[in-house]
Amino acid sequence: MANALDRAVFEQLFDAARTHNKWQPRDVDDDLLKQIVDHLKWAPTSANSSPARIVFVKSKEAKERLRPHLSQGNLEKTMAAPVTAILAYDLKFYEHLPRLYPAADAKSWFTGNKAHTERTAFLNGSLQGAYFIVAARAMGLDCGPMSGFNNNGVDEEFFSGTDIKSNFLCNVGYGDPSGVRPRTPRFHFDEIAKIV
Repeated sequence: MANALDRAVFEQLFDAARTHNKWQPRDVDDDLLKQIVDHLKWAPTSANSSPARIVFVKSKEAKERLRPHLSQGNLEKTMAAPVTAILAYDLKFYEHLPRLYPAADAKSWFTGNKAHTERTAFLNGSLQGAYFIVAARAMGLDCGPMSGFNNNGVDEEFFSGTDIKSNFLCNVGYGDPSGVRPRTPRFHFDEIAKIV
């Protein structure tokens, strides 16, 4: 990875990318969703813990299961989106560490340590969630990530009987530019960063 990518790539992934609130009536092929996961799995995580779990809510029936757990402001756009991904994390991720991180007994670092386990799962699952957005954009899809929903309700509906907890939702599809709000300000480098 010695060469910087073309400027157009940065535009698509970051500078020109927007959060979408309206969607074109176009289906998102299941193969694209599988490719997103194939890319996000390379995100760096602590001890290769890979705690992210994803449910792609696509069918009308599944969308209706999601409906009662959405905040009013997110209801219409989510029901209209071709796909809504539930980005979640597995609190029992450490059970897979003997396979995912054979270099050490990493499972023992988490067994019986609830606070460390929860923090690791949430932080690394969030990192994988960010990779999800970048991967979707790289595949030519638009995203509408959001946190306005009832986590407990979603967990009960989609992850009952498991150790998986929802983190955030992300609508995915082909955005309708008419629903994009004006660009809001961002910080300048010296307001949020320094080189020491």
